[in-house]
Amino acid sequence: MPDAPQSWPSCLCHGLISFLGFLLLLVTFPISGWFALKIVPTYERMIVFRLGRIRTPKGPGMVLLLPFIDSFQRVDLRTRAFSVPPCKLASKDGAVLSVGADVQFRIWDPVLSVMTVKDLNTATRMTAQNAMTKALLKRPLREIQMEKLKISDQLLLEINDVTRAWGLEVDRVELAVEAVLQPPQDSPAGPNLDSTLQQLALHFLGGSMNSVAGGAPSPGPADTVEMVSEVEPPAPQVGARPSPKKPLAEGLLTALQPFLSEALVNQVGACYQFNVVLPSGTQSAYFLDLTTGQGRVGQGVPDGIPDVVVEMAEADLRALLCRELRPLGAYMSGRLKVKGDLAVAMKLEAVLRALK
Repeated sequence: MPDAPQSWPSCLCHGLISFLGFLLLLVTFPISGWFALKIVPTYERMIVFRLGRIRTPKGPGMVLLLPFIDSFQRVDLRTRAFSVPPCKLASKDGAVLSVGADVQFRIWDPVLSVMTVKDLNTATRMTAQNAMTKALLKRPLREIQMEKLKISDQLLLEINDVTRAWGLEVDRVELAVEAVLQPPQDSPAGPNLDSTLQQLALHFLGGSMNSVAGGAPSPGPADTVEMVSEVEPPAPQVGARPSPKKPLAEGLLTALQPFLSEALVNQVGACYQFNVVLPSGTQSAYFLDLTTGQGRVGQGVPDGIPDVVVEMAEADLRALLCRELRPLGAYMSGRLKVKGDLAVAMKLEAVLRALK
């Protein structure tokens, strides 16, 4: 990185101060030699700043520094390595997995490595983590597991595109899939979950899903029309239907109650609180306690402190049950918020799988 040209007064002052530094070095020699002479090994280079201006890299061997006007920084040219800490990512098919990486790199231009980035290790680690996240979000879980070497080679090219401008070159990237926290949505467990949600939706959304559930809800609307026909037949036909008056969350709890068992309590062993935001802006609280007995559900907050608190809007809950919104997609987009231990929240998947 070349320096900007100096004006003649600046060059004159620079030369004069450098001459005085040499003179002081000679006058105080050999005592000053202990401080002015530095040994640079073969695997290092020394970047010298004289009066704030960078000079060509020095070394290997003996390097002479002028006292008081020279400062230096050593740059190690050997290959180094670091690990990208495992982080939780969502693949293209909706799986949640914990993925890390091992990266090896070396510095090929010591001047650029000193001048362009303050903390080279942190910048390289963040670049590698961002490239890994971007690459895995575009791939399904099976491709990630089967083509780790190909993905690692692509990450190597993407990281080098950024780090070459810093005087750094990445030699090797090794992707490491630590664990699969949640299977993909199209796995064998997926259809069971989707069919369960559809059954729950049909259970308490019959009035709005006649095309799917058939003509079973027809007697209800017929009775309603007969009741209000004396006052104003046309208008109450839609507004006086009993199904919208029943809160959506209560219908969900009614559908969950028959499936609770001691086996499910032993498998989950946690207490959940559901905060459902209604269209009016108010919030209704419900609980699912799977800690004792056969478990129980109800309206309001649980007796003890819940392990996990789930928050979502009533419209999102309706979309979830009508298969318009996937559970993992709702969580990743922020429409479903979880407060508490994420591992305990993941056990809700076991509750949904138990519904048959």
